[in-house]
Amino acid sequence: MIDQLLDTPLTRLTGVRHPVVQTGMGWVAGPRLVSAVADAGGLGILASATMTLDQLAAAVEEVRSRTAAPFGVNLRADASDAGERVDLLIRNRVRVASFALAPRRELIDRLKDAGVVVIPSVGARRHAEKVAAWGADAVLVQGGEGGGHTGAVATTLLLPQVVDAVDIPVIAAGGFFDGRGLAAALAYGAAGVAMGTRFLLTSDSPVPDAVKRLYLDTAETVVTRQVDGMPHRVLRTPLVNSLERAGRLSGLARAVRNAARFRKISGMSWPEMIRDGLAMKHGKELTWSQVLMAANTPMLLKAAMVDGRPDLGVMASGQVVALIDDLPSCEELVDAVVIRAAEVLRGMGNALTR
Repeated sequence: MIDQLLDTPLTRLTGVRHPVVQTGMGWVAGPRLVSAVADAGGLGILASATMTLDQLAAAVEEVRSRTAAPFGVNLRADASDAGERVDLLIRNRVRVASFALAPRRELIDRLKDAGVVVIPSVGARRHAEKVAAWGADAVLVQGGEGGGHTGAVATTLLLPQVVDAVDIPVIAAGGFFDGRGLAAALAYGAAGVAMGTRFLLTSDSPVPDAVKRLYLDTAETVVTRQVDGMPHRVLRTPLVNSLERAGRLSGLARAVRNAARFRKISGMSWPEMIRDGLAMKHGKELTWSQVLMAANTPMLLKAAMVDGRPDLGVMASGQVVALIDDLPSCEELVDAVVIRAAEVLRGMGNALTR
């Protein structure tokens, strides 16, 4: 474990030692991974979208039992119980609340009044401007290279747009896996980087070893709409190829089955799922077909990431998967990223003097 080498607005805002964030990946970012990142000096983000409220409370308690370092929780801003989850974070004095979508202004105000740092994720400059105007403390911006739900604009184009548009710390995501990337992001004006695929591929990740091996052996990703109707970057596997060839009706039929399965796992009633669907439809301006297909996402991810059945599920992945060939611990990874970034930045400074 190394001492702090890079002091940025992100480290000062959140109280972590290093400007490195582990994203809130569903089924992956649980207490084990989050606490390992926190102990390594980065900001671990607990993924709560696939948890019930009681499961989230237990997960927060477990992280607390594993580490005294700051950590965060990722929330679905359009969830029907978002307010209750916000109250849970406030009661437990969780340091950071991150959101996959822009949270309501009222939620931001409640969190900030309680001293919780609010960091929404965005994929466009206008969204960053909106949440900054609403009082967000920082913003995470993901370029098209990132895994999971993604956009079409590359990080190298999107990041400088956002940095120039807002006066709050910006965290860069999409395409980062080593210290050179962190140095580049800082040079662009970011306050740190967030990584998903790189943290998924660590020894502290709970993903089954056979699935990790498939990640290491697979270099190609694809952006598909056949998972849930929205652009989703995943590993190209035989199952994904079959989903791409499947017709619309078969995709909807699969979504209905997965909705029923997810209802049992989540403990939600059908009315609660319908209310969440209405909120999702409004928040993301989706069609009813897309809302229905959204049930595919948690179940297809669970099949691979939890059950270890990549033949039955999909694996979200950033394009950086093609550049990763090892499974370090989170401490080894964070140390290596920060040390290398500091070396690159020092080298840049030396170059200016010659």
